[in-house]
Amino acid sequence: MVLLNRLERERSLSEAEYRTLIDSACPSLAEAAAEKARRVRHEHYGHTVFVRGLIEVSNICKNDCYYCGIRKSNAACERYRLDAEDILACCEEGYTLGFRTFVMQGGEDGFFTDERLCELVRRIKARFPDCAVTLSMGERSEESYRRLFEAGADRYLLRHETAESEHYARLHPPELTLTNRMRCLADLRRIGFQTGCGFMVGSPFQTTAALAKDLKFIEQFQPDMCGIGPFIPHKDTPFAAFAAGTLEMTCFLLSLVRLICPTVLLPSTTALGTIDPNGREKGILAGANVVMPNLSPLSVRKKYMLYDGKIATGDESAQSLAQLKQRMASIGYEITVDRGDVKKG
Repeated sequence: MVLLNRLERERSLSEAEYRTLIDSACPSLAEAAAEKARRVRHEHYGHTVFVRGLIEVSNICKNDCYYCGIRKSNAACERYRLDAEDILACCEEGYTLGFRTFVMQGGEDGFFTDERLCELVRRIKARFPDCAVTLSMGERSEESYRRLFEAGADRYLLRHETAESEHYARLHPPELTLTNRMRCLADLRRIGFQTGCGFMVGSPFQTTAALAKDLKFIEQFQPDMCGIGPFIPHKDTPFAAFAAGTLEMTCFLLSLVRLICPTVLLPSTTALGTIDPNGREKGILAGANVVMPNLSPLSVRKKYMLYDGKIATGDESAQSLAQLKQRMASIGYEITVDRGDVKKG
Protein backbone atom coordinates (compact mmCIF):
# COMPACT_ATOMS: atom_id res chain seq x y z
CA MET A 1 0.00 0.00 0.00
CA VAL A 2 2.92 2.34 0.59
CA LEU A 3 3.93 2.28 -3.09
CA LEU A 4 0.32 2.57 -4.23
CA ASN A 5 -0.25 5.59 -2.00
CA ARG A 6 2.90 7.21 -3.32
CA LEU A 7 1.88 6.53 -6.92
CA GLU A 8 -1.46 8.20 -6.27
CA ARG A 9 0.29 11.20 -4.76
CA GLU A 10 3.31 11.59 -7.06
CA ARG A 11 2.21 9.88 -10.33
CA SER A 12 5.64 8.28 -10.54
CA LEU A 13 7.64 5.32 -9.29
CA SER A 14 10.98 3.85 -10.27
CA GLU A 15 10.98 0.88 -12.60
CA ALA A 16 12.00 -1.37 -9.70
CA GLU A 17 9.12 -0.03 -7.61
CA TYR A 18 6.63 -0.68 -10.39
CA ARG A 19 7.91 -4.25 -10.51
CA THR A 20 7.47 -4.63 -6.76
CA LEU A 21 3.94 -3.25 -6.99
CA ILE A 22 3.01 -5.68 -9.79
CA ASP A 23 4.58 -8.61 -7.93
CA SER A 24 2.49 -7.65 -4.89
CA ALA A 25 -0.81 -7.78 -6.77
CA CYS A 26 -3.60 -9.45 -4.80
CA PRO A 27 -7.37 -8.91 -4.53
CA SER A 28 -7.14 -6.39 -1.69
CA LEU A 29 -4.39 -4.34 -3.39
CA ALA A 30 -6.26 -4.44 -6.70
CA GLU A 31 -9.45 -3.16 -5.08
CA ALA A 32 -7.52 -0.39 -3.32
CA ALA A 33 -5.96 0.58 -6.68
CA ALA A 34 -9.36 0.51 -8.39
CA GLU A 35 -10.88 2.73 -5.69
CA LYS A 36 -8.11 5.27 -6.11
CA ALA A 37 -8.36 5.08 -9.92
CA ARG A 38 -12.11 5.66 -9.84
CA ARG A 39 -11.63 8.68 -7.61
CA VAL A 40 -9.08 10.15 -10.04
CA ARG A 41 -11.17 9.51 -13.16
CA HIS A 42 -14.28 10.94 -11.46
CA GLU A 43 -12.31 14.09 -10.66
CA HIS A 44 -11.53 14.63 -14.35
CA TYR A 45 -14.36 12.91 -16.24
CA GLY A 46 -17.12 12.30 -13.71
CA HIS A 47 -19.15 9.16 -14.35
CA THR A 48 -19.09 9.64 -18.12
CA VAL A 49 -18.05 6.81 -20.44
CA PHE A 50 -17.01 7.90 -23.93
CA VAL A 51 -18.11 5.74 -26.86
CA ARG A 52 -16.17 5.42 -30.11
CA GLY A 53 -17.52 3.88 -33.29
CA LEU A 54 -15.00 1.26 -34.42
CA ILE A 55 -14.64 0.50 -38.13
CA GLU A 56 -12.38 -2.46 -38.96
CA VAL A 57 -11.37 -1.40 -42.46
CA SER A 58 -9.19 -4.35 -43.53
CA ASN A 59 -7.75 -7.60 -42.24
CA ILE A 60 -5.05 -7.66 -44.92
CA CYS A 61 -1.63 -7.16 -43.35
CA LYS A 62 1.94 -7.23 -44.63
CA ASN A 63 3.27 -8.10 -41.17
CA ASP A 64 3.72 -11.49 -39.54
CA CYS A 65 3.43 -10.72 -35.82
CA TYR A 66 3.48 -14.07 -34.05
CA TYR A 67 0.45 -13.38 -31.82
CA CYS A 68 -1.95 -11.95 -34.41
CA GLY A 69 -4.75 -13.82 -36.14
CA ILE A 70 -4.54 -11.63 -39.27
CA ARG A 71 -0.77 -12.14 -39.69
CA LYS A 72 0.17 -12.55 -43.35
CA SER A 73 1.18 -16.21 -42.90
CA ASN A 74 -2.28 -17.23 -41.70
CA ALA A 75 -3.62 -18.96 -44.82
CA ALA A 76 -6.87 -19.78 -43.01
CA CYS A 77 -7.78 -16.10 -42.62
CA GLU A 78 -10.53 -14.99 -45.00
CA ARG A 79 -9.35 -11.59 -46.16
CA TYR A 80 -11.45 -8.51 -46.84
CA ARG A 81 -11.09 -4.80 -47.38
CA LEU A 82 -13.79 -2.14 -47.05
CA ASP A 83 -13.86 0.47 -49.79
CA ALA A 84 -14.37 4.17 -49.22
CA GLU A 85 -18.13 3.99 -49.73
CA ASP A 86 -18.41 1.11 -47.23
CA ILE A 87 -16.50 3.14 -44.63
CA LEU A 88 -18.54 6.27 -45.25
CA ALA A 89 -21.73 4.22 -44.88
CA CYS A 90 -20.48 2.99 -41.49
CA CYS A 91 -19.87 6.60 -40.47
CA GLU A 92 -23.33 7.61 -41.69
CA GLU A 93 -24.96 4.89 -39.60
CA GLY A 94 -22.81 5.80 -36.60
CA TYR A 95 -23.62 9.49 -36.90
CA THR A 96 -27.33 8.69 -36.97
CA LEU A 97 -26.89 6.64 -33.80
CA GLY A 98 -25.19 9.63 -32.16
CA PHE A 99 -21.49 8.78 -32.46
CA ARG A 100 -19.10 11.70 -32.77
CA THR A 101 -15.83 9.77 -32.93
CA PHE A 102 -14.95 7.21 -35.59
CA VAL A 103 -11.98 4.87 -35.18
CA MET A 104 -10.59 3.32 -38.37
CA GLN A 105 -8.53 0.26 -37.50
CA GLY A 106 -6.87 -2.21 -39.82
CA GLY A 107 -3.89 -4.33 -40.70
CA GLU A 108 -0.96 -2.73 -42.49
CA ASP A 109 -2.63 -3.03 -45.87
CA GLY A 110 -0.64 -1.45 -48.71
CA PHE A 111 -3.88 -0.51 -50.47
CA PHE A 112 -4.32 2.32 -47.99
CA THR A 113 -1.71 4.64 -49.44
CA ASP A 114 -1.31 8.17 -48.15
CA GLU A 115 -3.38 9.46 -51.06
CA ARG A 116 -6.28 7.08 -50.48
CA LEU A 117 -6.30 7.42 -46.70
CA CYS A 118 -5.97 11.21 -46.76
CA GLU A 119 -8.84 11.48 -49.22
CA LEU A 120 -10.96 9.25 -47.02
CA VAL A 121 -10.20 11.32 -43.92
CA ARG A 122 -11.05 14.52 -45.80
CA ARG A 123 -14.37 13.07 -46.95
CA ILE A 124 -15.32 11.98 -43.43
CA LYS A 125 -14.41 15.37 -41.94
CA ALA A 126 -16.30 17.22 -44.69
CA ARG A 127 -19.46 15.16 -44.17
CA PHE A 128 -19.22 15.06 -40.37
CA PRO A 129 -17.32 18.19 -39.33
CA ASP A 130 -18.26 17.86 -35.66
CA CYS A 131 -16.69 14.40 -35.40
CA ALA A 132 -13.20 13.24 -34.46
CA VAL A 133 -11.34 10.73 -36.61
CA THR A 134 -8.98 8.28 -34.95
CA LEU A 135 -6.66 6.10 -37.03
CA SER A 136 -5.05 2.83 -35.99
CA MET A 137 -3.28 1.77 -39.18
CA GLY A 138 0.15 0.75 -37.94
CA GLU A 139 3.66 1.94 -38.60
CA ARG A 140 4.11 4.59 -41.30
CA SER A 141 6.71 7.21 -42.16
CA GLU A 142 6.80 10.59 -40.45
CA GLU A 143 5.76 12.23 -43.72
CA SER A 144 2.79 9.87 -43.98
CA TYR A 145 1.66 10.73 -40.46
CA ARG A 146 2.06 14.42 -41.21
CA ARG A 147 -0.09 14.17 -44.33
CA LEU A 148 -2.81 12.33 -42.42
CA PHE A 149 -2.80 14.98 -39.71
CA GLU A 150 -3.01 17.76 -42.28
CA ALA A 151 -5.92 15.92 -43.94
CA GLY A 152 -7.84 16.24 -40.67
CA ALA A 153 -7.18 13.08 -38.63
CA ASP A 154 -7.30 13.95 -34.93
CA ARG A 155 -5.93 10.90 -33.10
CA TYR A 156 -3.67 7.96 -33.79
CA LEU A 157 -3.47 4.77 -31.76
CA LEU A 158 -0.35 2.62 -32.07
CA ARG A 159 0.17 0.11 -29.30
CA HIS A 160 3.82 -0.27 -28.41
CA GLU A 161 2.98 -3.86 -27.28
CA THR A 162 5.99 -4.06 -24.93
CA ALA A 163 8.67 -1.58 -23.92
CA GLU A 164 11.32 -4.28 -23.47
CA SER A 165 13.31 -4.80 -26.66
CA GLU A 166 14.09 -8.50 -26.08
CA HIS A 167 10.45 -9.23 -25.38
CA TYR A 168 9.43 -7.26 -28.49
CA ALA A 169 11.78 -9.39 -30.58
CA ARG A 170 10.15 -12.59 -29.30
CA LEU A 171 6.70 -11.37 -30.35
CA HIS A 172 7.62 -10.07 -33.82
CA PRO A 173 9.65 -11.08 -36.89
CA PRO A 174 13.13 -9.51 -37.25
CA GLU A 175 12.02 -6.75 -39.64
CA LEU A 176 9.83 -5.23 -36.91
CA THR A 177 11.70 -3.47 -34.12
CA LEU A 178 10.86 -1.66 -30.93
CA THR A 179 13.14 1.17 -32.06
CA ASN A 180 10.96 1.86 -35.07
CA ARG A 181 7.74 1.51 -33.08
CA MET A 182 8.98 4.11 -30.62
CA ARG A 183 10.07 6.33 -33.52
CA CYS A 184 6.53 6.22 -34.85
CA LEU A 185 5.06 7.21 -31.48
CA ALA A 186 7.51 10.09 -31.15
CA ASP A 187 6.65 11.29 -34.67
CA LEU A 188 2.93 11.18 -33.93
CA ARG A 189 3.33 13.18 -30.76
CA ARG A 190 5.58 15.76 -32.41
CA ILE A 191 3.20 16.23 -35.36
CA GLY A 192 0.32 17.05 -33.03
CA PHE A 193 -1.89 13.97 -32.94
CA GLN A 194 -3.68 12.97 -29.78
CA THR A 195 -1.48 9.90 -29.48
CA GLY A 196 -2.18 6.49 -27.99
CA CYS A 197 0.10 3.62 -27.05
CA GLY A 198 -0.61 0.41 -25.13
CA PHE A 199 0.31 -3.20 -24.47
CA MET A 200 -0.97 -6.73 -24.04
CA VAL A 201 -1.22 -8.24 -20.57
CA GLY A 202 -0.04 -11.83 -20.22
CA SER A 203 1.57 -12.05 -23.64
CA PRO A 204 4.00 -14.94 -24.23
CA PHE A 205 7.35 -14.55 -22.43
CA GLN A 206 6.14 -11.45 -20.57
CA THR A 207 7.72 -10.88 -17.15
CA THR A 208 6.85 -8.45 -14.39
CA ALA A 209 10.08 -6.65 -15.32
CA ALA A 210 8.66 -6.12 -18.82
CA LEU A 211 5.38 -4.83 -17.39
CA ALA A 212 7.32 -2.46 -15.15
CA LYS A 213 9.06 -1.08 -18.26
CA ASP A 214 5.65 -0.59 -19.85
CA LEU A 215 4.42 1.44 -16.91
CA LYS A 216 7.60 3.52 -16.79
CA PHE A 217 7.35 4.21 -20.52
CA ILE A 218 3.74 5.31 -20.13
CA GLU A 219 4.73 7.56 -17.24
CA GLN A 220 7.43 9.20 -19.36
CA PHE A 221 5.49 9.37 -22.64
CA GLN A 222 2.22 10.57 -21.08
CA PRO A 223 -0.08 9.31 -23.86
CA ASP A 224 -3.45 10.87 -24.56
CA MET A 225 -4.89 7.35 -25.01
CA CYS A 226 -3.71 3.99 -23.74
CA GLY A 227 -5.04 0.64 -24.97
CA ILE A 228 -4.47 -2.21 -22.52
CA GLY A 229 -6.06 -5.62 -22.99
CA PRO A 230 -5.37 -9.23 -22.12
CA PHE A 231 -3.45 -11.40 -24.55
CA ILE A 232 -5.79 -14.01 -26.03
CA PRO A 233 -4.24 -16.68 -28.28
CA HIS A 234 -5.34 -17.43 -31.83
CA LYS A 235 -5.38 -21.03 -33.04
CA ASP A 236 -3.61 -20.22 -36.32
CA THR A 237 -0.55 -18.53 -34.82
CA PRO A 238 2.69 -19.82 -33.27
CA PHE A 239 1.34 -18.81 -29.85
CA ALA A 240 -1.83 -20.91 -30.04
CA ALA A 241 -0.88 -23.00 -27.00
CA PHE A 242 -0.19 -20.08 -24.66
CA ALA A 243 -2.64 -19.16 -21.92
CA ALA A 244 -4.63 -15.95 -22.08
CA GLY A 245 -3.85 -13.01 -19.86
CA THR A 246 -6.07 -12.60 -16.85
CA LEU A 247 -8.87 -10.17 -16.22
CA GLU A 248 -7.55 -9.47 -12.72
CA MET A 249 -4.06 -8.37 -13.79
CA THR A 250 -5.43 -6.38 -16.71
CA CYS A 251 -7.79 -4.44 -14.45
CA PHE A 252 -5.03 -3.87 -11.89
CA LEU A 253 -2.80 -2.39 -14.59
CA LEU A 254 -5.66 -0.24 -15.89
CA SER A 255 -5.94 1.21 -12.38
CA LEU A 256 -2.20 1.89 -12.21
CA VAL A 257 -2.23 3.62 -15.61
CA ARG A 258 -5.10 5.84 -14.45
CA LEU A 259 -3.04 6.86 -11.41
CA ILE A 260 0.02 7.52 -13.60
CA CYS A 261 -1.93 9.54 -16.20
CA PRO A 262 -5.04 10.99 -14.55
CA THR A 263 -6.60 12.40 -17.75
CA VAL A 264 -5.73 9.55 -20.13
CA LEU A 265 -8.50 8.19 -22.36
CA LEU A 266 -8.47 4.56 -21.26
CA PRO A 267 -10.60 1.96 -23.09
CA SER A 268 -12.21 -1.04 -21.49
CA THR A 269 -11.58 -3.33 -24.43
CA THR A 270 -13.61 -5.93 -26.28
CA ALA A 271 -10.94 -8.43 -25.21
CA LEU A 272 -11.99 -7.94 -21.58
CA GLY A 273 -15.54 -8.79 -22.60
CA THR A 274 -14.24 -11.86 -24.39
CA ILE A 275 -12.61 -13.40 -21.32
CA ASP A 276 -15.43 -12.40 -18.95
CA PRO A 277 -19.07 -11.55 -19.78
CA ASN A 278 -18.82 -8.57 -17.43
CA GLY A 279 -15.24 -7.75 -18.35
CA ARG A 280 -15.88 -4.34 -19.83
CA GLU A 281 -17.86 -3.25 -16.78
CA LYS A 282 -15.01 -4.44 -14.57
CA GLY A 283 -12.58 -2.42 -16.70
CA ILE A 284 -14.68 0.71 -16.19
CA LEU A 285 -14.74 0.08 -12.45
CA ALA A 286 -10.94 -0.22 -12.55
CA GLY A 287 -10.61 3.30 -13.95
CA ALA A 288 -11.25 3.03 -17.69
CA ASN A 289 -13.52 5.59 -19.37
CA VAL A 290 -13.91 4.53 -23.03
CA VAL A 291 -15.73 1.70 -24.84
CA MET A 292 -15.64 1.07 -28.58
CA PRO A 293 -18.77 -0.51 -30.09
CA ASN A 294 -18.37 -1.94 -33.58
CA LEU A 295 -19.68 -0.07 -36.62
CA SER A 296 -18.15 -2.52 -39.12
CA PRO A 297 -20.58 -4.36 -41.43
CA LEU A 298 -21.85 -7.57 -39.84
CA SER A 299 -20.52 -9.48 -42.84
CA VAL A 300 -16.89 -8.77 -41.95
CA ARG A 301 -16.84 -8.66 -38.15
CA LYS A 302 -16.01 -12.35 -37.78
CA LYS A 303 -13.18 -12.00 -40.30
CA TYR A 304 -11.30 -9.44 -38.19
CA MET A 305 -10.20 -12.12 -35.73
CA LEU A 306 -7.06 -10.90 -34.01
CA TYR A 307 -7.60 -13.59 -31.37
CA ASP A 308 -9.90 -16.57 -30.82
CA GLY A 309 -13.38 -15.97 -29.48
CA LYS A 310 -13.51 -12.25 -30.30
CA ILE A 311 -17.02 -10.93 -29.81
CA ALA A 312 -18.36 -10.29 -33.31
CA THR A 313 -22.11 -9.94 -32.78
CA GLY A 314 -24.34 -8.77 -29.98
CA ASP A 315 -23.77 -5.94 -27.55
CA GLU A 316 -20.28 -5.11 -28.83
CA SER A 317 -22.05 -3.61 -31.83
CA ALA A 318 -23.06 0.01 -32.24
CA GLN A 319 -26.56 -1.14 -33.10
CA SER A 320 -26.89 -2.41 -29.52
CA LEU A 321 -26.02 0.95 -28.04
CA ALA A 322 -29.16 0.92 -25.85
CA GLN A 323 -28.08 -2.33 -24.22
CA LEU A 324 -24.57 -0.97 -23.68
CA LYS A 325 -26.07 2.10 -22.01
CA GLN A 326 -28.04 -0.17 -19.68
CA ARG A 327 -24.95 -2.19 -18.79
CA MET A 328 -22.99 0.94 -17.95
CA ALA A 329 -25.91 2.38 -15.99
CA SER A 330 -26.05 -0.80 -13.92
CA ILE A 331 -22.63 0.07 -12.47
CA GLY A 332 -23.36 3.78 -12.05
CA TYR A 333 -21.95 5.21 -15.30
CA GLU A 334 -23.47 7.15 -18.18
CA ILE A 335 -22.67 6.69 -21.87
CA THR A 336 -21.97 9.81 -23.91
CA VAL A 337 -21.36 9.82 -27.65
CA ASP A 338 -19.67 13.20 -28.04
CA ARG A 339 -16.08 13.61 -29.32
CA GLY A 340 -14.65 13.07 -25.86
CA ASP A 341 -11.28 14.76 -26.34
CA VAL A 342 -8.59 14.26 -23.75
CA LYS A 343 -8.53 16.83 -20.95
CA LYS A 344 -5.27 18.63 -20.42
CA GLY A 345 -3.78 19.63 -17.10
